[in-house]
Amino acid sequence: MSNYTVDLQRLFLEFMLTDAQSFVRVQNIYNPENFDRTLREAAKFIQDHAAKHTVLPTVEQVRAVGGVDLKLVPELDARHLEWFMDEFEGFTKKQELERAILKAADLIEKGEFDPVEKLVKDAVQISLTKDLGTDYWADPVDRLNRYFSSGGQVSTGWPQLDKIMYGGFSRGELNIFAGGSGSGKSLVMMNIALNWLQQGLHGVYITLELSEELTSLRTDAMLNDMSTKDIRKNIDDTALKIRVASKRAGNYRIKYMPAQSTVNDVRSFIKEYQVQTGNRVDFVMIDYLDLLMPVSAKVSPNDLFVKDKYVSEELRNLSKELGMLMITASQLNRSAVEEVEFDHSHISGGISKINTADNVFGIFTSRAMRERGKYQIQCMKSRSSTGVGQKIDLDYNMETMRIIDSGAENSEYVRPQTEKIYDRIKPKSTLNDTADTETETAKVSVTSNSNKLKQMLAGLKSTNEV
Repeated sequence: MSNYTVDLQRLFLEFMLTDAQSFVRVQNIYNPENFDRTLREAAKFIQDHAAKHTVLPTVEQVRAVGGVDLKLVPELDARHLEWFMDEFEGFTKKQELERAILKAADLIEKGEFDPVEKLVKDAVQISLTKDLGTDYWADPVDRLNRYFSSGGQVSTGWPQLDKIMYGGFSRGELNIFAGGSGSGKSLVMMNIALNWLQQGLHGVYITLELSEELTSLRTDAMLNDMSTKDIRKNIDDTALKIRVASKRAGNYRIKYMPAQSTVNDVRSFIKEYQVQTGNRVDFVMIDYLDLLMPVSAKVSPNDLFVKDKYVSEELRNLSKELGMLMITASQLNRSAVEEVEFDHSHISGGISKINTADNVFGIFTSRAMRERGKYQIQCMKSRSSTGVGQKIDLDYNMETMRIIDSGAENSEYVRPQTEKIYDRIKPKSTLNDTADTETETAKVSVTSNSNKLKQMLAGLKSTNEV
């Protein structure tokens, strides 16, 4: 690492005054506080002058206002500027990291631990913007292959959902399943997790509500196609089936964390798990978002809109940082109880988490539906497909808690359904049918009685004639 002496820092300022483009290119990391005290006022003057007048000051202006005598650098070429960019980036990163460590020490003394990791991480990640993005016209084949392979559509295990999502979920995105209390948010997440495990993916399930043992037991039931009651009677057989299934499935870790944990707690656990086991992590389930607290801001747990905004942003950033599939859940508010179609107003805490999430789905079910073996997933938001407003029907087994898709083969593309599950299962009036039947019966009865009367009269007439 270079020794960033006062003379070297002075040279940085001279490079920027000589070549305005170099000053513009380092603007995202330029901070006058990083310079030595003898140069700090001049560095601040250069920044302020450029912002106010859209031109760099002259060396004479810097001398008069900043009290520092700078010189223009003669005969600069591209190689000199490349050296400057690399060195200035290293200088800025070092200075910001030193300041972050000092600030972190003060926070630790006050007992404020959560912001520490973010302070250090932000300092370490300081860099110049050298990546110019994707040249759209350059290589369409390579661009498309990168998206569909490394970008990551991964099948959910439910073909109908895959179709409306153009192949499944992508790494680095935040997916939210929203449902009312008791609607089965955890069950939906556990079922997708099991689908991914059976595809050979490796994952972590973070539960902030259910115990590790209960979460595991439910997965046992789904995996073995058995009720929890039957599992209790056949523990040895169940254990054998689980061991056999593990040979063909991905690694899976279930971790309980207390409510009001933070995304930093989740990140730390994932990294510790990877270090201790050497296993990679392809997907993370967070059960569920509403029980997490933000790292980056102190927010009251009662301020759901702001709290969920920060938490959802941090979860999405974590998903992108680690390149993982991420699913979490959220509560629907009371206004959704009587509804059969959900919209953004039904999400607890408001629209802040919807704005951040890449895909949001509503879980529509009821006790009657579950008894009939039905679940419905409604697409409320999607950034990567045109699935908004579409619904898929899934089959549910109350005994094993397994949710499967058995209707995918019926169509090439799942269109919005005009008939709701609710309409198919609600009691239908049979008044008209009964009335029609009674009318027909009455007609038959009248006709029959009329014939009998005619026969009796004919019989009497015959008797009298005799």
